[in-house]
Amino acid sequence: MKIVSNPHRGGQKLIEAAPYPSTNAGRVADLLKKCPAAAETPLLSIDGLADVGALWVKDERGRMNLGSFKALGAAYVIARHAADRSESPNETTLTGRTYVTASAGNHGISVAAGARIFGANAVVYIADTVPESFADRLRAQNAQVVRQGADYAASMEAASKAAEDNDWILLSDSSWEGYYDLPHTLMEGYLQMAAEACNQCPQVPSHIMLQAGVGGLAGAVAAYVRTVWGDAPQIIVVEPDAAPALQASIEAGACVFADGPDSVMGRLDCKEPSLIALNGLARDADSFLTLSDEQVTEHLPAMASAGIATTASGGAGVAAVMNPDVRKSLGIDPNARVLCFLSETAE
Repeated sequence: MKIVSNPHRGGQKLIEAAPYPSTNAGRVADLLKKCPAAAETPLLSIDGLADVGALWVKDERGRMNLGSFKALGAAYVIARHAADRSESPNETTLTGRTYVTASAGNHGISVAAGARIFGANAVVYIADTVPESFADRLRAQNAQVVRQGADYAASMEAASKAAEDNDWILLSDSSWEGYYDLPHTLMEGYLQMAAEACNQCPQVPSHIMLQAGVGGLAGAVAAYVRTVWGDAPQIIVVEPDAAPALQASIEAGACVFADGPDSVMGRLDCKEPSLIALNGLARDADSFLTLSDEQVTEHLPAMASAGIATTASGGAGVAAVMNPDVRKSLGIDPNARVLCFLSETAE
């Protein structure tokens, strides 16, 4: 476990060329009103898992029947494109358009589902290590699946080349130098989750735990929370100690590659942060926490018994507040009111 206090909190941009995350939740809500599958997910009050006054868990497992908060990401970008093309988008609005990405999880499902709904094509590159069961889930959404590369980075390189060679639209859930517009819109979609949570919380939380891979969820939620609750909540970003990309970048004052072994928190096992998320979290987060695989997996059975079964990635924030050493180090006392996000369903 390692905790780093954020020396950049409220200061200047860390990455000058990159934007901050959007906070325009109203734009997202207006578009989602047109979606039959869009429905509010619950905020659960969980007793007995941690010695705190209140533990609230925003449960994203049922989001749009796709199993994770990622349903609000890539699919939102594609819906936005459809809406921009037509005032009444329908299933044929984007016929002939192809979206391509690399994925080892829920982002690919969101791309595939969004493309299917609006009549576009989806091509998803997956690494050699990705289970065939995930490939089958993508195909069930009418996506073309291409296996290429030993790891995610190699698959993304292949997807980027395919986009360039075929004039396809590369739709990543991360951002890097020169690639900001689509991931900025994608992160904007996550604001629906943040806005719902802010409306559902009976009181202002004292602490908010946000698990992060490239940082999209954490960056979007933190930016919106600051517009609603100001400086009142302490915002803590949780990463695997095998992939402390955000923590290491905050310490360095620049985007850095944080290499390490593979983590069981696979969705969070990202070695380089999204620049948009890094900008936002450098401004908005108070602390950056890393946990080992064991420090997360040891709490998964208790989460399941409490009715919030999830993966190590989906429950990293809850696991953090369940850890007595984390609570002591962060000043989370028995009167604390803690908000967490259960980001995906159990596999």
